Amino acid sequence: MLSTFAQDAAGFSVALGIGALVGIERERSKGDGVHRGPAGLRTFLLIALTGAVCQRLGTLGIAVGGAFVGLSALASYRATRQRDPGLTTEVAMLIVFLLGILAIDSPPLAGALGVVVAVILAGKPQLHRFTRQTLTAQEMHDALLLAAAAAVVLPLLPDRTIDPWDALNPRKVWMLVVLVMAINAGGYIALRVLGAARGLALAGFFGGFVSSTATIAAMGDRARSTPALLRACVSAALYSNIATVAMLGAVCVALAPSMLQALAWPLALASVAALIAAALTRAPQAGSTGAGLDHAATAPGRPFEPRHALAFAAIVSAILLLAAIVHAHLGDAGLHAATGVSGFADVHAAAASVAQLVAAGSVAPDAAGGPVLLALIANSLSKATVAWLRGGRGYALRLLPGLVALCAAFALGLWVA
Repeated sequence: MLSTFAQDAAGFSVALGIGALVGIERERSKGDGVHRGPAGLRTFLLIALTGAVCQRLGTLGIAVGGAFVGLSALASYRATRQRDPGLTTEVAMLIVFLLGILAIDSPPLAGALGVVVAVILAGKPQLHRFTRQTLTAQEMHDALLLAAAAAVVLPLLPDRTIDPWDALNPRKVWMLVVLVMAINAGGYIALRVLGAARGLALAGFFGGFVSSTATIAAMGDRARSTPALLRACVSAALYSNIATVAMLGAVCVALAPSMLQALAWPLALASVAALIAAALTRAPQAGSTGAGLDHAATAPGRPFEPRHALAFAAIVSAILLLAAIVHAHLGDAGLHAATGVSGFADVHAAAASVAQLVAAGSVAPDAAGGPVLLALIANSLSKATVAWLRGGRGYALRLLPGLVALCAAFALGLWVA
């Protein structure tokens, strides 16, 4: 009996808390005088309490209470639709009633949802400004594309291999594509929200999630056009390598978690090496280096390019098949050769091929480090070449020690592990 009373008391307390939280926000928003809104603090407190009481009364009580709250919301809308055609207050009345019901059986969940509702209501100016002024049509289109890739395409793909070498699992390949798209979009959003005025280092780090090689090329262009920013551009380019290591970890998580355990030390030491190299290269006057950087120099004009995502899927699939076929005929030596060559094009695709073989049981997790190291070395050589072509000899030579340190730290991690 006592435990039941304590549970009910907790539920009613959470319900009243939800009503108070939402009611305070609505009270501040409903205005004064003739244009005063219909529902404020007391109304929402009573609606939440009504929901909790109806839950204790059972199905009939919920039906009666729900009908009353629904009719009240309808009456409120009819009375205010001329001056305020929105339905925010009326919808809030209904959801507070439902949360009052939920609070009796699940107080923590109801309380968390109540906070979310209050935040959404209080964030009206920011949300409106974001959707109308900040968010572009292209960004909205890409957000819907990402949602479709994750929520529509991914569940429809078969979760099994479809080739004789047990290398291609369509769902895992597409999951990797969705993950890369999401990381790219996250880096793009960070650049849009924070801006490049925070410095070249911040722009380089987030640009690395879009493409480390592209970021190195962009920083090379900046260094060539503004020689005074050379050291800061090199530092920003090296910060992008931290994103490369992070995405290697994401590949392991997506395809072969056991491989992540085997590469924990190499990835950690490589991240530290990239961070130290970037910090040591950074110019003393770095506080003033990022003021003139524009978004176009470090990120594309959209969160991600769908054609690039599809090309990435094709590259991953081709490399998966190549690595599996070579491994079947030549063993571990063939796997090293395949991943080393493919690393010139994309280190993450090469790592994905190794991870898929680990997930299929063809390669032991402890044997995955060598091929990934070869792919990382090949990719670093590719980055150094791009740096030389886009930023010149001085830029490339300053970038090279950081790339060497990254690969050496990864190799040291393999030795330690």
